[in-house]
Amino acid sequence: MLPLEETPSLIAQVYQRLLDAIADHTLAPGCRIRQGELAERLSVSRQPISHALHLLHRQGLVMEAGRKGFRVAPLDPDHILRLYEVRGALDGLAARLAACSRLDRASRRKLEDALRSGTEITPETPLPRLIELDVAFHRALYELSGNPVIEHTVGPQWPHMRRSMACVLSQPGYPVTVWEEHRAIVERVFAGDPDGAEHAAKSHALAAGRMTEAHLRASEAA
Repeated sequence: MLPLEETPSLIAQVYQRLLDAIADHTLAPGCRIRQGELAERLSVSRQPISHALHLLHRQGLVMEAGRKGFRVAPLDPDHILRLYEVRGALDGLAARLAACSRLDRASRRKLEDALRSGTEITPETPLPRLIELDVAFHRALYELSGNPVIEHTVGPQWPHMRRSMACVLSQPGYPVTVWEEHRAIVERVFAGDPDGAEHAAKSHALAAGRMTEAHLRASEAA
Protein backbone atom coordinates (compact mmCIF):
# COMPACT_ATOMS: atom_id res chain seq x y z
CA MET A 1 0.00 0.00 0.00
CA LEU A 2 1.65 3.20 -1.19
CA PRO A 3 1.64 6.51 0.75
CA LEU A 4 -1.27 8.85 0.07
CA GLU A 5 -1.17 12.55 -0.65
CA GLU A 6 -2.98 15.02 1.58
CA THR A 7 -6.35 15.92 0.01
CA PRO A 8 -9.84 16.95 1.24
CA SER A 9 -11.03 13.40 0.52
CA LEU A 10 -8.31 11.77 2.61
CA ILE A 11 -10.71 9.68 4.71
CA ALA A 12 -12.33 8.33 1.53
CA GLN A 13 -8.91 7.46 0.12
CA VAL A 14 -7.84 5.69 3.30
CA TYR A 15 -11.17 3.83 3.41
CA GLN A 16 -10.77 2.67 -0.20
CA ARG A 17 -7.16 1.59 0.35
CA LEU A 18 -8.13 -0.45 3.41
CA LEU A 19 -11.19 -1.86 1.67
CA ASP A 20 -9.09 -3.03 -1.27
CA ALA A 21 -6.53 -4.61 1.07
CA ILE A 22 -9.25 -6.46 2.99
CA ALA A 23 -10.97 -7.56 -0.22
CA ASP A 24 -7.89 -9.18 -1.76
CA HIS A 25 -6.65 -10.54 1.60
CA THR A 26 -3.58 -8.31 1.75
CA LEU A 27 -5.13 -7.74 5.18
CA ALA A 28 -6.22 -11.32 5.78
CA PRO A 29 -9.21 -12.44 7.89
CA GLY A 30 -8.27 -12.26 11.54
CA CYS A 31 -5.35 -9.90 10.88
CA ARG A 32 -4.81 -7.35 13.64
CA ILE A 33 -4.98 -3.79 12.35
CA ARG A 34 -2.38 -1.54 13.96
CA GLN A 35 -3.47 2.04 13.42
CA GLY A 36 -0.03 3.49 14.06
CA GLU A 37 1.61 1.16 11.55
CA LEU A 38 -1.04 1.89 8.93
CA ALA A 39 -0.71 5.63 9.48
CA GLU A 40 3.02 5.35 8.92
CA ARG A 41 2.69 3.19 5.81
CA LEU A 42 0.10 5.49 4.25
CA SER A 43 1.85 8.68 5.43
CA VAL A 44 -1.26 10.03 7.16
CA SER A 45 -2.26 10.80 10.72
CA ARG A 46 -4.21 8.32 12.85
CA GLN A 47 -7.43 10.34 12.53
CA PRO A 48 -8.38 9.32 8.94
CA ILE A 49 -7.35 5.75 9.76
CA SER A 50 -9.73 5.74 12.73
CA HIS A 51 -12.60 7.21 10.69
CA ALA A 52 -12.08 4.69 7.89
CA LEU A 53 -11.98 1.77 10.32
CA HIS A 54 -15.28 2.80 11.88
CA LEU A 55 -16.85 2.90 8.40
CA LEU A 56 -15.51 -0.59 7.70
CA HIS A 57 -16.80 -1.74 11.09
CA ARG A 58 -20.33 -0.67 10.14
CA GLN A 59 -20.06 -2.84 7.04
CA GLY A 60 -18.98 -5.85 9.07
CA LEU A 61 -15.56 -5.95 7.45
CA VAL A 62 -13.60 -5.32 10.63
CA MET A 63 -14.42 -6.11 14.24
CA GLU A 64 -13.43 -4.63 17.56
CA ALA A 65 -10.59 -6.41 19.34
CA GLY A 66 -10.74 -4.87 22.79
CA ARG A 67 -7.88 -2.59 23.68
CA LYS A 68 -6.01 -3.93 20.68
CA GLY A 69 -8.30 -1.97 18.37
CA PHE A 70 -9.60 -3.84 15.33
CA ARG A 71 -9.14 -7.09 13.47
CA VAL A 72 -10.27 -8.02 9.96
CA ALA A 73 -13.55 -9.88 10.36
CA PRO A 74 -13.50 -13.60 9.52
CA LEU A 75 -15.45 -14.91 6.56
CA ASP A 76 -18.57 -16.77 7.65
CA PRO A 77 -19.24 -19.70 5.26
CA ASP A 78 -22.97 -19.69 6.04
CA HIS A 79 -23.25 -15.98 5.29
CA ILE A 80 -21.25 -16.34 2.08
CA LEU A 81 -23.50 -19.16 0.85
CA ARG A 82 -26.64 -17.13 1.57
CA LEU A 83 -25.13 -14.12 -0.12
CA TYR A 84 -24.48 -16.12 -3.27
CA GLU A 85 -27.98 -17.55 -3.20
CA VAL A 86 -29.32 -14.00 -3.42
CA ARG A 87 -26.76 -12.98 -6.01
CA GLY A 88 -27.61 -16.06 -8.06
CA ALA A 89 -31.23 -14.96 -8.26
CA LEU A 90 -30.22 -11.41 -9.24
CA ASP A 91 -27.60 -12.55 -11.75
CA GLY A 92 -30.16 -14.87 -13.30
CA LEU A 93 -32.64 -12.02 -13.57
CA ALA A 94 -30.01 -9.74 -15.10
CA ALA A 95 -29.08 -12.34 -17.71
CA ARG A 96 -32.74 -13.02 -18.52
CA LEU A 97 -33.52 -9.32 -18.98
CA ALA A 98 -30.41 -8.82 -21.11
CA ALA A 99 -31.35 -11.78 -23.32
CA CYS A 100 -34.86 -10.34 -23.77
CA SER A 101 -33.56 -6.90 -24.74
CA ARG A 102 -32.81 -5.53 -28.16
CA LEU A 103 -29.14 -4.91 -27.62
CA ASP A 104 -27.50 -2.22 -29.68
CA ARG A 105 -23.90 -2.48 -30.82
CA ALA A 106 -22.53 -0.26 -28.05
CA SER A 107 -24.28 -2.28 -25.35
CA ARG A 108 -23.03 -5.58 -26.73
CA ARG A 109 -19.49 -4.20 -26.96
CA LYS A 110 -19.34 -3.44 -23.22
CA LEU A 111 -20.06 -7.04 -22.33
CA GLU A 112 -17.80 -8.33 -25.10
CA ASP A 113 -14.96 -6.13 -23.84
CA ALA A 114 -15.44 -7.35 -20.27
CA LEU A 115 -15.36 -10.95 -21.48
CA ARG A 116 -12.31 -10.43 -23.67
CA SER A 117 -10.37 -8.78 -20.83
CA GLY A 118 -11.13 -11.75 -18.59
CA THR A 119 -10.13 -14.36 -21.13
CA GLU A 120 -6.73 -12.69 -21.52
CA ILE A 121 -5.67 -13.58 -17.97
CA THR A 122 -2.56 -15.69 -17.40
CA PRO A 123 -1.24 -17.67 -14.43
CA GLU A 124 0.80 -14.55 -13.58
CA THR A 125 -2.23 -12.24 -13.40
CA PRO A 126 -2.26 -10.88 -9.82
CA LEU A 127 -5.20 -11.68 -7.57
CA PRO A 128 -6.44 -8.06 -7.25
CA ARG A 129 -6.66 -7.88 -11.06
CA LEU A 130 -8.56 -11.20 -11.22
CA ILE A 131 -11.10 -9.85 -8.74
CA GLU A 132 -11.37 -6.53 -10.59
CA LEU A 133 -12.08 -8.27 -13.91
CA ASP A 134 -14.66 -10.59 -12.36
CA VAL A 135 -16.56 -7.72 -10.76
CA ALA A 136 -16.40 -5.71 -14.00
CA PHE A 137 -17.98 -8.56 -15.96
CA HIS A 138 -20.94 -8.86 -13.63
CA ARG A 139 -21.46 -5.11 -13.52
CA ALA A 140 -21.48 -5.03 -17.32
CA LEU A 141 -24.15 -7.74 -17.29
CA TYR A 142 -26.22 -5.79 -14.75
CA GLU A 143 -25.99 -2.69 -16.91
CA LEU A 144 -27.07 -4.67 -19.96
CA SER A 145 -30.18 -5.83 -18.10
CA GLY A 146 -31.58 -2.32 -18.19
CA ASN A 147 -32.66 -2.59 -14.55
CA PRO A 148 -30.45 -0.33 -12.35
CA VAL A 149 -32.01 -1.73 -9.17
CA ILE A 150 -29.98 -4.91 -9.64
CA GLU A 151 -26.65 -3.10 -9.31
CA HIS A 152 -28.04 -0.89 -6.52
CA THR A 153 -29.01 -4.04 -4.62
CA VAL A 154 -25.79 -5.96 -5.22
CA GLY A 155 -23.49 -2.94 -4.87
CA PRO A 156 -23.31 -2.77 -1.05
CA GLN A 157 -22.41 -6.48 -0.97
CA TRP A 158 -19.46 -6.25 -3.37
CA PRO A 159 -16.88 -5.83 -0.56
CA HIS A 160 -18.00 -9.13 0.97
CA MET A 161 -18.15 -10.86 -2.39
CA ARG A 162 -14.71 -9.57 -3.35
CA ARG A 163 -13.35 -11.20 -0.18
CA SER A 164 -15.10 -14.40 -1.19
CA MET A 165 -13.69 -14.20 -4.72
CA ALA A 166 -10.18 -13.93 -3.28
CA CYS A 167 -10.62 -17.34 -1.63
CA VAL A 168 -11.33 -19.21 -4.85
CA LEU A 169 -9.66 -17.13 -7.56
CA SER A 170 -6.37 -17.91 -5.87
CA GLN A 171 -6.94 -21.62 -6.53
CA PRO A 172 -4.90 -22.97 -9.49
CA GLY A 173 -6.98 -23.31 -12.63
CA TYR A 174 -10.19 -21.89 -11.21
CA PRO A 175 -9.92 -18.44 -12.86
CA VAL A 176 -10.01 -20.17 -16.25
CA THR A 177 -13.17 -22.06 -15.25
CA VAL A 178 -14.77 -18.78 -14.18
CA TRP A 179 -14.27 -17.23 -17.59
CA GLU A 180 -15.49 -20.31 -19.39
CA GLU A 181 -18.72 -19.97 -17.40
CA HIS A 182 -18.85 -16.24 -18.16
CA ARG A 183 -18.54 -17.02 -21.85
CA ALA A 184 -21.48 -19.43 -21.63
CA ILE A 185 -23.60 -16.67 -20.08
CA VAL A 186 -22.68 -14.21 -22.83
CA GLU A 187 -23.44 -16.73 -25.58
CA ARG A 188 -26.93 -17.34 -24.18
CA VAL A 189 -27.57 -13.61 -23.77
CA PHE A 190 -26.49 -12.78 -27.32
CA ALA A 191 -28.46 -15.75 -28.67
CA GLY A 192 -31.62 -14.22 -27.19
CA ASP A 193 -32.18 -17.27 -24.97
CA PRO A 194 -33.69 -15.96 -21.69
CA ASP A 195 -34.08 -19.38 -20.05
CA GLY A 196 -30.58 -20.50 -20.99
CA ALA A 197 -29.02 -17.18 -19.95
CA GLU A 198 -30.79 -17.18 -16.59
CA HIS A 199 -29.80 -20.78 -15.90
CA ALA A 200 -26.15 -20.19 -16.85
CA ALA A 201 -25.85 -17.06 -14.70
CA LYS A 202 -27.63 -18.54 -11.69
CA SER A 203 -25.67 -21.79 -11.86
CA HIS A 204 -22.39 -19.87 -12.08
CA ALA A 205 -23.15 -17.83 -8.94
CA LEU A 206 -24.38 -20.81 -6.92
CA ALA A 207 -21.35 -22.91 -7.89
CA ALA A 208 -19.03 -20.11 -6.78
CA GLY A 209 -20.89 -19.83 -3.49
CA ARG A 210 -20.69 -23.55 -2.80
CA MET A 211 -17.00 -23.65 -3.68
CA THR A 212 -16.24 -20.73 -1.40
CA GLU A 213 -18.23 -22.27 1.43
CA ALA A 214 -16.34 -25.56 1.05
CA HIS A 215 -13.01 -23.75 0.98
CA LEU A 216 -13.81 -21.81 4.15
CA ARG A 217 -15.01 -24.88 6.01
CA ALA A 218 -11.88 -26.78 5.02
CA SER A 219 -9.77 -23.86 6.28
CA GLU A 220 -11.68 -23.85 9.57
CA ALA A 221 -11.12 -27.59 9.99
CA ALA A 222 -7.41 -27.19 9.31
